[in-house]
Amino acid sequence: MFGLPENSVVGKQLPKTAIYAKFAMNTAERERFDADISRIAIANVVDTRHLAEGKDVKSIYVFAVQLKRKDYDPKNIATLAKLIEQKIVFALMFEGETQLATYCTRLITSEWQPTDDVKVPLAGLNLDSVWENIVAAIGSITIVGSNTIAEQIAEDDAHAKLMKQIEQLEHKVRTEKQPRKKLELFEKLKELKKKL
Repeated sequence: MFGLPENSVVGKQLPKTAIYAKFAMNTAERERFDADISRIAIANVVDTRHLAEGKDVKSIYVFAVQLKRKDYDPKNIATLAKLIEQKIVFALMFEGETQLATYCTRLITSEWQPTDDVKVPLAGLNLDSVWENIVAAIGSITIVGSNTIAEQIAEDDAHAKLMKQIEQLEHKVRTEKQPRKKLELFEKLKELKKKL
């Protein structure tokens, strides 16, 4: 499954009640979690049987998560990722389609695709580099220079935030009627474009 080695298959079900109990979820959190997630299983574990151990990464888990609806609340997956302190790839499945997701400073997701076409890429010399490549592949992230995956995500997020601010300012400049106010907005816009 997911293009991973046969000896990485686990197929162990994780009861939701055990997750609720272990992480002391309150009633509201349980209801929100239950509204999105039908069941969770550990599908695969990639570890030192398959690749050299990394400095930070000792194993990578693939969780098969059966969803009740396609427009799930991303907070549920992010919460699950934060609660279980492992490197996890979530295969979010709904009616024959799958979306890969992982958590690295924030929730990162791939596009939805047919479940049979979904592959978790194992590219790299050790588990550290494989993990970075998996996160980059899921989020379509291009690592620039010597950035780590976390630094690149932060840089991309800052760039996206700056682009949004520029778009909003451009709209304000176009709609502003007062010349002095329009000039002030235009100067702010030039500063933001310099930063970009």
